[in-house]
Amino acid sequence: MLNIILFGPPGAGKGTQSAKLIEQYHLTHLSTGDVFRYNIKNETELGILAKSYIDQGELVPDEVTNNMVNDFIDRNWNENGFIFDGFPRTIAQGNALATMLAEKDSSITMMLALEVEENELVKRLIERGKTSGRIDDQDEDTIRNRFKVYQNETSPLAAFYNEQGKYVGVLGMGSEEEIFDRLTKAINSFA
Repeated sequence: MLNIILFGPPGAGKGTQSAKLIEQYHLTHLSTGDVFRYNIKNETELGILAKSYIDQGELVPDEVTNNMVNDFIDRNWNENGFIFDGFPRTIAQGNALATMLAEKDSSITMMLALEVEENELVKRLIERGKTSGRIDDQDEDTIRNRFKVYQNETSPLAAFYNEQGKYVGVLGMGSEEEIFDRLTKAINSFA
């Protein structure tokens, strides 16, 4: 079983590469954004609870997020494994995920991190903003602030998996094919 946390700053190419990895390794994609939307749209007990926090402009507590993720894993169990996108974001969530998987006799295989220079990320996001209409991708100051938040909030998580020997950094610059080739080589040598 291959359980990969796909990691990287905004604009690193996680969405593009995760689609290719899912197809290559027959994995299930777990995106916290999708999990939240599913629960809110279907008005599940967890969705209603999460929406109550969101509507008040508050962060959804880890316990609620963890329960949604655990429910998704249960409903979509895949013997091949999962790609986790946007989860975990904190060490507490990383510990919760380890417990969820251990209960199913599984574990995280690796944190696969796309590493891209900040100036390249800014260029990518501004370009994406021109076509996507996303306001947060159109202003360089906003983009650079997102990188600061990302570094402050997620660098402890990278260190957490590095201490476990599960962190693998991969250069996320070049063509989509070159990056995908680096990712598959990292997975195949690690798994």
